Amino acid sequence: MAKAPGWLEPALSYVAQWLTYQMRQSEQVGCAVAIAHNGSLLLHQAFGHSDLLAGEKLTARHRFRVASHSKSFTAAAIMKLREQGRLKLDDSAGKYVKGLHRDIAAATITQLLSHTAGIFRDGVESPYWEGRAPFSDEARIRNDLKLPPTIAANTRLKYSNHGFALAGLVIEAITGEPYAAWLKREILKPAGLSETTPDVPLPAKAKLARGHSGKTLLGRRVVFGGDQSTYALAPATGFVSTAADLVHFFGQLAPNARQSFLTVASRREMIRPQWRDAYSPIDSGYGLGIISNSLAGWDSFGHSGGFPGYLTRTAVVPAHGIAVAVLTNALDGTPGLWLDGVLHILARFKKEGAPAARVKNWSGRWWSGWGATDLVPMGDKVLLALPGMAMPFLKVAELAVGGRDTARIAQAGSFGSYGEPVRRIRNKRGTVSELRVASGRMVSESALARELAARYD
Repeated sequence: MAKAPGWLEPALSYVAQWLTYQMRQSEQVGCAVAIAHNGSLLLHQAFGHSDLLAGEKLTARHRFRVASHSKSFTAAAIMKLREQGRLKLDDSAGKYVKGLHRDIAAATITQLLSHTAGIFRDGVESPYWEGRAPFSDEARIRNDLKLPPTIAANTRLKYSNHGFALAGLVIEAITGEPYAAWLKREILKPAGLSETTPDVPLPAKAKLARGHSGKTLLGRRVVFGGDQSTYALAPATGFVSTAADLVHFFGQLAPNARQSFLTVASRREMIRPQWRDAYSPIDSGYGLGIISNSLAGWDSFGHSGGFPGYLTRTAVVPAHGIAVAVLTNALDGTPGLWLDGVLHILARFKKEGAPAARVKNWSGRWWSGWGATDLVPMGDKVLLALPGMAMPFLKVAELAVGGRDTARIAQAGSFGSYGEPVRRIRNKRGTVSELRVASGRMVSESALARELAARYD
């Protein structure tokens, strides 16, 4: 396995520091993050709780409902059947599944996997998304699929859980096996995923992180079980996994992955955007069970997921061999923002490089009445990062270090203190105890807490 680049270790260290602060500031329930480089897991960490009511701490081994990540697994299964010569992507769904509305029967496998078949998102009713009823079984899904599509096929990207439920029925019709059984043997085992299942129940001793509501409505969070079966909707939303397994799986979908359970041709076809999302605030598209987008000049692919009590997101940056998964267990979780923040941190470290020896010890978190500021060395400079921001390095001041404890603000916005001095103040023991930035003074968290309590309490 190739050695990780030098910039990656300090970048991962700061990712953990930043997420710790983000969890504290947002008062989120729990978060699990995993980051891999060229197939090697370099960071796998958990923050917060798996069950807030019980006070149970979240661990990296806890499993999450990863919801629509399931679609990527289903698409991979279809590509495996294609490699085996058992179907073609332009085959119609009706070739394998009977009793469909004629227009749904005419939809191709590609259209199902790319959300372009025009099929309704969740059928006639979907009370299971609110916890008001069990998920739909096969009989109900088949009954819904007798109805006409909402729009004509191949007119636009239109997300459909029922479309992927139908893809699951195609898999069962071709293999003659239950969807979950075939997926476990032909996809999960070859991919080396030991903590992933297509649905519940989980294996003995496996721990499930509990889902949680937001707290706006009641002023507190309600704990969701998270252990309900998704039945025939498992191919769209049933999967249970860990952050580590997700980066391992999605990393193998990169065309340049060194090992994979699919051919390079299949991987390229999966991640290639079939349609763009014209209504996305960022450049985004959809391939075959795969979301693609771009951030900070890095093109990535992956998926997101939303399940009662859980929000999750995964992304792979093939150009740099990076795979990231961020899993949260509350309905007001921010995995999308946090994953984008992780990529933002990694991209900046990739650009600047590992910190030079002369700036390496200019680090640490410093506090003023306005909040926390992190000294983050990279390359030959030091950033005054803002850990409370979604992108902590965006347009922040940069320091040029001049001496052991002296620097100046070499870059800053027009309303900042550009050009002014920065000093580290040491106590009698020789430890840095204060940071003077221009005319301001920053101290440790404990020192500021004592100061504020004495002044205001």
